[in-house]
Formats: sequence, C-alpha cells, structure tokens
Amino acid sequence: MLDTERLDATFFALADPTRRAILARLASGEASVAELTAPFAISQPAISRHLKVLEKAGLIQRSRDAQRRPCRLEPKPMQEANAWIERYRELWERSYERLDVLLAEAMKTVGGSTSSD
Repeated sequence: MLDTERLDATFFALADPTRRAILARLASGEASVAELTAPFAISQPAISRHLKVLEKAGLIQRSRDAQRRPCRLEPKPMQEANAWIERYRELWERSYERLDVLLAEAMKTVGGSTSSD
C-alpha cells in the first residue's frame, strides 16, 4: 500500500512549475543551490524554499560536500506516483476499449439500416 501522505506531498510538489523545472534540471545530474537558482528570476531563499518542499516529499536529497550542498533526484516517490497513475490509466483504457466496441456495433447497426433503405 502506498503511503498516502507521501503521495500527497509528491503531487503537491509537482504542482508547481518552478519545482518541476528544478526536478528537470536535476535529471541531468547533481546541482548546488546556486546552480539551481541561476536560470530563475527569483532569489536563492525562494529556491531554497522550493527545495525544502521537494526534500520533504522525498523527491530530492541534499548532501554536504564541504560548503557545497548538492541536490540529487530520489526516484522512489516518482515511481510510486507513476504506479498510482498507471492503475487508473489501465482502468480508463479498459473503459475506452469497451466504448470502442459499443461504437463499432452502433456503426454496424447504422450502416446496416441505411444500406437497406
């Protein structure tokens, strides 16, 4: 069973475009807070607040390397969110497959009635 609090924290963290951009940057490798701040028109303290949300959700991990505090991605929360989404995708896919069958049957009925007219 998924930890619902962690799933909630993951989706909350992913809801913000700045945090998604930070995760996209970290997908290419570790980065310091300064490196993560550079592409944004917001302050380093604002980026640090975003990093705290990401860290609380377990999406990133920060370590200490002398005075540098590099951040890196943690895959497990994203894998859990993906698994949750995948269950619903499969459900929706089955529903659409049933709808396709019904539409095909309806088209045959409509096609059959117009050909006999």
